[in-house]
Amino acid sequence: MCGIVGVSGTSPVNQLLYDALQLLQHRGQDAAGIATANGRAFHMYKGNGLVRDVFRTRNMRSLPGMSGIAQVRYPTQGSATNSEEAQPFYVNAPFGIVLAHNGNLTNWEKLKEELFRVDRRHINTNSDSEVLLNVLAHELQLASGGLSLDPDAIFRAVAGVHRRVRGSYAVVAEISGYGLLGFRDPYGIRPLCFGINETDSGSEYMIASESVALEGNGFRLVRDVAPGEAIFVAHDGRFYSQKCAETPSLNPCIFEYVYLARPDSLIDGVSVYGARLRLGEYLADRVRESIPDGGIDVVMPIPDSSRPAALELARKLDLDYREGFIKNRYIGRTFIMPGQAVRRKSVRQKLNTVGVEFKGRNVLLVDDSIVRGTTIREIVQMARDAGARRVMVASAAPPVRYPNVYGIDMPTRAELIAHSRGDDEIRREIGADALIYQRVDDLKQAVRDCNPRLTNFEASCFDGEYITGDVTPAYLDRVERAREQPPAAADDGARSQLSLAIETAD
Repeated sequence: MCGIVGVSGTSPVNQLLYDALQLLQHRGQDAAGIATANGRAFHMYKGNGLVRDVFRTRNMRSLPGMSGIAQVRYPTQGSATNSEEAQPFYVNAPFGIVLAHNGNLTNWEKLKEELFRVDRRHINTNSDSEVLLNVLAHELQLASGGLSLDPDAIFRAVAGVHRRVRGSYAVVAEISGYGLLGFRDPYGIRPLCFGINETDSGSEYMIASESVALEGNGFRLVRDVAPGEAIFVAHDGRFYSQKCAETPSLNPCIFEYVYLARPDSLIDGVSVYGARLRLGEYLADRVRESIPDGGIDVVMPIPDSSRPAALELARKLDLDYREGFIKNRYIGRTFIMPGQAVRRKSVRQKLNTVGVEFKGRNVLLVDDSIVRGTTIREIVQMARDAGARRVMVASAAPPVRYPNVYGIDMPTRAELIAHSRGDDEIRREIGADALIYQRVDDLKQAVRDCNPRLTNFEASCFDGEYITGDVTPAYLDRVERAREQPPAAADDGARSQLSLAIETAD
């Protein structure tokens, strides 16, 4: 999961890109980068860390131009410590291109070999995003014949990308001398939307992972980018769009609605907040079936993503709702923290109990999802230590039984607490008196209730169905073996950052 944004403006866009990254910070906390286009020159600055830590005033001044792209990252391919793998990526031929990507390519290793052996392109990192950039560059070379570009040639190149690349990808790219390009994979797995801002000097366009980045910067959300669609904003402000995939279908990642996206975002016509309220309604029915009347004294969310579901569950069951955990907002998300020991320690630093709300009570804790089980196990024990008589757990999502290969850094199958365990065994593992999971069908229906036009979802971590058709047990074995290899050495310095300015050829 990463957050991407591209802007074509009527005035310098460096501050707009920075502000949009701040609004997308929840989508990646490991690295951040901005690249701007000023005439035919690219200016780029990127490094490891939060947006506020990577960029200083001097860095922002070095990013002139009225068009550009940016990204916040946490890695699903490559290294979390190597700042060379922070995005955007750059390639100088043809034309000069910078690109940022959200998603994960399932055939990136095969493509990397093809690029070297057939296309004569060298890949410098282990990032699938650099592979994607070079595939796009090669297709632009073919579509243009090495000469000038027009929108039709750009859309032919994107169609070539769709034919070669498998997996999930939402992309923003800047083509030197031409303009801003955005496109989404034919399955529409990862989110991408665009908006417009009318100024006295003309129309400005923004493409972003979530609508909150647009609205927070004064842009009006126009719509989501359709699966397999590409949009192109030329430097003269003209806007073009075209379907570039032969048989696209919309299959949004359902985990966006459960946990990943901000609740104030609108993704594929669905209010994320509204979907989480509906999850609480369906979960209330499951709780009513599993726990008799009088078995619950109070409902408590585990901050923050589960709060809407917990509120609606308590309302529907006519139960008291209380905030029993206070969150330290200066500790990172435990979901994306490496290592069990670090994650376990972080839970105690991140949450503290309000003892009076637990003492002598039967407490139902509502979580958005349970992945490894480490976090919820610690929280259940914290509730007991605070004096709870019984501690029950309800998950707004179904059991996470399978790894995600489309851009969410899920652990290996062996690390997933639900992979080879039944519900009662999981309950004992986390130390709860009762455990209630959402049903997969109810999860899908809760999102569909908010937009009935959605018929399919990418829900592989819950149902084991990988929609791109190329994910096999052997593929998962290979991915897991790669995860077990020791990470590449970190760059020298805690914040090894890269700054460059590139003058592209005419």
